[in-house]
Amino acid sequence: MGDFLKKLMTRISGLWTNWSMQQRVIISVISVIVIAVVIALFRVSSTPVMVSVFSQPIRDLDALDRIAFSLDLENISYTITANNVLQTGDEATARRIRGILTREGLVPSNINPWEVFDRERWTITDFERNVNFQRAQERMITEHIRAIDDVDNVELKIVWPERVLFAADQKPVSASVIITPKPGSDIVTNRKKVEGIQRLLQLAVEGLLPENIAIADNYGNLLNDFEGMAAFDRLSNIERESKMILNLETRYRGLVLGALQQTYGPNRVRDLNIKIEMDMSQKTIATTQQLPIVIRPQTPGLPYDDSIIVESIVEAETVSDTVFRGTGFNPEGPPSVEANVVPAFRDMDNLYGEMNQSTRVTNYALSEQVIQEESSPQIDRITVAVNIDGIWRKKYDERGNPVVLTDGSIEREYSPISEEDLRRTESLIRNAIGYNSARGDSVSVTNIPFDRTEEFRLEDAAYFRQKQIQNTIIIFVSGLTLLLFGFMLFRVISREMERRRRIAEAERARREQMLRESAIAEAENEGSELSISFEERNRMELMENAINMAKEHSEDAAQLIRTWLMEE
Repeated sequence: MGDFLKKLMTRISGLWTNWSMQQRVIISVISVIVIAVVIALFRVSSTPVMVSVFSQPIRDLDALDRIAFSLDLENISYTITANNVLQTGDEATARRIRGILTREGLVPSNINPWEVFDRERWTITDFERNVNFQRAQERMITEHIRAIDDVDNVELKIVWPERVLFAADQKPVSASVIITPKPGSDIVTNRKKVEGIQRLLQLAVEGLLPENIAIADNYGNLLNDFEGMAAFDRLSNIERESKMILNLETRYRGLVLGALQQTYGPNRVRDLNIKIEMDMSQKTIATTQQLPIVIRPQTPGLPYDDSIIVESIVEAETVSDTVFRGTGFNPEGPPSVEANVVPAFRDMDNLYGEMNQSTRVTNYALSEQVIQEESSPQIDRITVAVNIDGIWRKKYDERGNPVVLTDGSIEREYSPISEEDLRRTESLIRNAIGYNSARGDSVSVTNIPFDRTEEFRLEDAAYFRQKQIQNTIIIFVSGLTLLLFGFMLFRVISREMERRRRIAEAERARREQMLRESAIAEAENEGSELSISFEERNRMELMENAINMAKEHSEDAAQLIRTWLMEE
């Protein structure tokens, strides 16, 4: 065994020596990771198993602090993980914690309140079940109300009285709600939203009546006192009616103003004033009309009217005749009693007479029409006033330039709108708004010149500025043209002078060369030693070197000569 370990260590040391630095670093990092994983597995396996009190983490940190404080008072062992999950050692302790939190009303808001009923416990009583049910129901209703966009926070309390034997002695269920509106919400003054919360409570709680519901804001103002909110309702109705009138005026203004601006242009019709008076009252009117009876309608196609129309027809007629002959008899009452008869009838006693009576009763049938109508909001009167500007034209002289006055402004001429065009415009507006003279509608179209002093001043300033820019451009272009012409002339003259100077220098160099060559030739002929100056010797060496380089590099020399010729 010892030899095996020695061989293994020797082999490992040999491999370690043969590996490069990069391979050694990789092997070291892998070894450290493997050791760390093994240590973590041992720690996890040695950690005791924890039971979660709730299946979801507690997101509300304040609620988590209250829960921890309550559990510390009960001396219950618990742990809170990094993701805010409440855990304990066993399931029995978890059930005890859930019972305590439900009793104290500390179940977090993000935890389902009905989750406590998903766990069966053998020791729970009916009273605890009822209490848990009531608290869970309150929590669910609170979450429903808090889900409304206008509510920032809500506190709900529902009172379930004890059930008694007789219904007459049973006390009603009552509920009180305190809501905190969100900033900018109108739930405090909006009756429909408050009625929605009240309706939600009625549907959620069995036997809850509207008179037993109290909804208040965080300042203690009662919101569902709808009898006291009559003034708010009236203001709301007035606001809605005003908004309806404003929308109608805006629609009419847009239609009429758009038509006029398309005709005259937006600069000539800038605004239109329209006022609409409306009757917002709702009325129910019942009228009965007596219509004539058509016995025979007009025959179609006849050039004359052959219809028969009467006001009424006989529906039934009764005739009765009565004939009486005899003496008049006045009853005198019982015997031995004075008759109570007026003197006029007493004088007519025992008189003989005859009476004929004829009665005729005729029933006529009439045609009636009963109309039941409800009048909705309708327009009482429409008034429209619009002003249209005329046409302003600039005056020009014979050369086509605007006429400039002494004050430096351009002279303009105003052309008003004709009366015929004003009448046509008025007719257009009347047809657009549904003009009704019986309603007292009024349409006024005027032609008053607009104050365009500032507009004309800006136009004149822009015109003169444009003219100044044009003159500046013309002067600049003219100066630039002269400058270019002068530069070209100077260039031509300078090139000509340079050409003549080169010709003169070449002629002078040629003459000097001829003199040198003749002097050298004479010296050679005489055989005498010629004394040459230092400058002449350098020049001859340079010329000889240039001749040799031109012979050796003929292409480069030709390219150099071509470049000189192009520059010249």
